[in-house]
Amino acid sequence: MNPEPSKLYTYADYIQWDGRWELIDGKAYNMSPSPTWEHQFTVMELSFAFRSYFQNKDCYVAIAPFDVRLSENDDYTYAKHVVQPDISVICNRNNLTPNGCLGAPTLVVEVLSPSTALKDRNEKFKLYEQFGVKEYWIVDPLYKTIEVFGLEDGFFKKREAFGEHETIISFLFTDFSLEARRLFFQ
Repeated sequence: MNPEPSKLYTYADYIQWDGRWELIDGKAYNMSPSPTWEHQFTVMELSFAFRSYFQNKDCYVAIAPFDVRLSENDDYTYAKHVVQPDISVICNRNNLTPNGCLGAPTLVVEVLSPSTALKDRNEKFKLYEQFGVKEYWIVDPLYKTIEVFGLEDGFFKKREAFGEHETIISFLFTDFSLEARRLFFQ
């Protein structure tokens, strides 16, 4: 069984579907087609950098497919939001379950692709802001840019844009830096 475009769903429905899906405000989004080589390269390079940085800290790095359930209340079975960020950094171990993450990760990265760019910049941006993701990175392999947004007073107020010849600095993890060119396949 797969979802119908006109209906609204919850996590209880989501777990019965075939393939990869996301839910935002109960609306189902199909996660195909498969990511490109450039997308995979960027995700792997960045996840390796994060894994190295967080190795002896109390934060955990997960890459998609990895369910992040966001709910207005504590009933995650009927959550209307289930997303699979390209990379999630979870610094609250209590949020981790065998089936993913309950609640907002500390840091989320989305690597843009033509089929997901609008959703990553709009619906997911608003969703991550609403649920308190402290830092959100949008990586664009086509234009070789990285935008870093920091949450302040409940909104993504801080914004820094980095080009491929610059060094990315995290707002939240101030001693984390990375040469942007490492993220893009040459």
